[in-house]
Amino acid sequence: MATDFKTILKLSVPVIVQVGERNLPVDDVLALGPGAILEMDKSSESELALLVNNKPIAKGTAVKVGENFGLKIVSIGTPRQRVEALAT
Repeated sequence: MATDFKTILKLSVPVIVQVGERNLPVDDVLALGPGAILEMDKSSESELALLVNNKPIAKGTAVKVGENFGLKIVSIGTPRQRVEALAT
């Protein structure tokens, strides 16, 4: 049984950092192309949501890590909330 639990803990799950959300008419979506810019309703200083299974589990701020971007966690849900996000 312990081996099964260790295996489950090693599974990879998709993690999403949500910059913003916006509704667009279908014709605007079809008109998108390289170089298009979508303005979000959040300021560039706003906290970003960290999603697992499309469910928010934490909030953070964007940081630069070398040549990449990262997320510095500023608040996170309880272990129970994080496990529940993985459940579905």
